[in-house]
Amino acid sequence: MGEVFAGRYELVDVLDSGGMGVVWRVWDLRDRTYRAGKMLRQSDGASLLRFVREIGTRVDHPHVVAPTGWSAEDDRVLFAMPLVDGGSVATLIADYGPLPPSFVREVGLQLLDALDAVHRADIVHRDVKPANILLEATGTGTPHVRLSDFGIATTRDEPRLTRASEMVHTPGYAAPEVQERADPSPLQDLYSVGTVLAEMLTGSRPTHAGPPVPADGPFATWCGRLCATRPDERYASAAEARAALLSIDPVDEPGDPIEVFRQLPELPPGWGPDGPSSRRHRIDARTRLRLLAGGLAVAGLGLVAASARLLLG
Repeated sequence: MGEVFAGRYELVDVLDSGGMGVVWRVWDLRDRTYRAGKMLRQSDGASLLRFVREIGTRVDHPHVVAPTGWSAEDDRVLFAMPLVDGGSVATLIADYGPLPPSFVREVGLQLLDALDAVHRADIVHRDVKPANILLEATGTGTPHVRLSDFGIATTRDEPRLTRASEMVHTPGYAAPEVQERADPSPLQDLYSVGTVLAEMLTGSRPTHAGPPVPADGPFATWCGRLCATRPDERYASAAEARAALLSIDPVDEPGDPIEVFRQLPELPPGWGPDGPSSRRHRIDARTRLRLLAGGLAVAGLGLVAASARLLLG
């Protein structure tokens, strides 16, 4: 049996690691499913604040990755998320280069559907970029799009919490007014969508001079309006931009279809699609209840400690 974190999440294997902590594949003992678990130290106040904010801006929508829960143990906090298996738009561009217009249109429709729900909740994402647009393999040739990473998202009426010296956006994908410290607006997210779809169509990343310009006429006009320098020249909402995108009937050049494949590594020995596959990995019901009871107590203490650090730090 692997380590059980806070009585609920059994650590299976490491999927990624970096400055923001370690991402584990975990087995949720309560819900009996695999999840992604981002593990941080409570002493890492800046990273912890991002995920506390991410939970606070949760939006339940099929095209949004929403945190499913959190637990704390000792000096560590684990934030659980759905496990999305098909990589991101960033990996897809790296693998294929320019993508077919019909494929880009479908990704754009799903992304704008997500942002419509986010904006209706009075939330501005502020970091729409290829790496934050995750893809689930469906086996149909059309992926299921999930918008992720709400770590710097904000509500429109929230006081500004970031210091002037902090970089709170990704250069190239942020609207020009963000550089001028304008208040967060859904129109800034729409600028980012136009930039992302232009990159998907051309295979070229945005530069300081602006996003790349697609060769396709209707798409070039659509992306150009989203990426207008003046916010009032953009589409007024995600719903309006989506309706305009629906009216585009793209024509693809002949070529191989784009496939989104599972990007996750194989499960380690002793694990299967339905969880632990051998007796040595199974926890009897009595032990599980004891672990969960202890984990709830530890998690409560951990949240108090984390909140105190954030409020006092």
